[in-house]
Amino acid sequence: MTGELPAWLPALREMFAWPWWLLAIPLPWLARRFLPASQSRGGALRVPYRGLDALATSGSAAGASKTPWLLWAAWCLLCIAAARPLQWGEAEQPPRSARDLMLAVDLSGSMSEEDMFVGRRPVDRLTAAKAVIADFLERRAGDRIGLIVFGQRAYAMTPMTLDRESVRQQLDATMVGLVGRETAIGDAVGLAVKRLQDAPRGQRLLILLTDGVSNAGALTPDKAAELARDEGVRVHTIAFGSDAGAGGLFGFQMPGSEPAIDEAALQRIADTTGGRAFRARDTDELAGIYGEIDRLEPVEQPGPALRPRIERYPLPLGAACGLLMLALLPQLRLRREAAA
Repeated sequence: MTGELPAWLPALREMFAWPWWLLAIPLPWLARRFLPASQSRGGALRVPYRGLDALATSGSAAGASKTPWLLWAAWCLLCIAAARPLQWGEAEQPPRSARDLMLAVDLSGSMSEEDMFVGRRPVDRLTAAKAVIADFLERRAGDRIGLIVFGQRAYAMTPMTLDRESVRQQLDATMVGLVGRETAIGDAVGLAVKRLQDAPRGQRLLILLTDGVSNAGALTPDKAAELARDEGVRVHTIAFGSDAGAGGLFGFQMPGSEPAIDEAALQRIADTTGGRAFRARDTDELAGIYGEIDRLEPVEQPGPALRPRIERYPLPLGAACGLLMLALLPQLRLRREAAA
């Protein structure tokens, strides 16, 4: 014995939602065949009206003997209706709007600069970024989201997941300098490309936020951008930080000084991968940028294939009721005759 189910069982399960109700079809025959006939211990009730007496004896027996097949057919149809016959439509694959996106957040030492405000309270750049990204996550229902943090090195904090609350909690747990105080932008892009390889091509998106210049890591930003382009990863870059921290006097760049944010490199990354480069100088601008990214047209991906299920039990149920009415007609006619 192989233990395999008969081939007709799955087919029966496709035809009926509750196929075990079909086992009730032979119950009336089994009851009549094997159960003993009931015997009354008392005397028969005699009525003084001849019409009713005839209906209770010969009339009812004659009516029942003429329509046993109607009763049997009605019972079978009732059992079939109880089993809930089904009809399956053609499989449909409805579209589903969602993205596979990775968030990359800079944790380098410069993110500790307290040049941002949240609710009129001065905060550092990382705290402001956390508040804005948390609001962004609230609006991304249906997306698979992952989190990468980078400083001297880049690390994946969360894999691609639908659990946005988990991503938010992991982001809240980060702190400046957690992965070094330098900035490895190229490594962050390269790690995101690797993590997005399983996502459908055309739906791979990276949103990278930084406030510095790439000065660490194995990959240069330009090389990482080429890898992202080849793998179909679109990168939106956000340069975050006030002009007051630009390494100059009153926000103006002094000759010979290094820029605090390499906006040109971020622009090249976005242009190479087909994304957009943004500049946020305060929390309100950062919130507006994430709002604009949120309004991008979603990429449609096919959802799970579904076969519509059509219930067909009303047909046998209606037929059973019709047969029962036909079976009762002789009884109703005899009652009218007896009453007359």
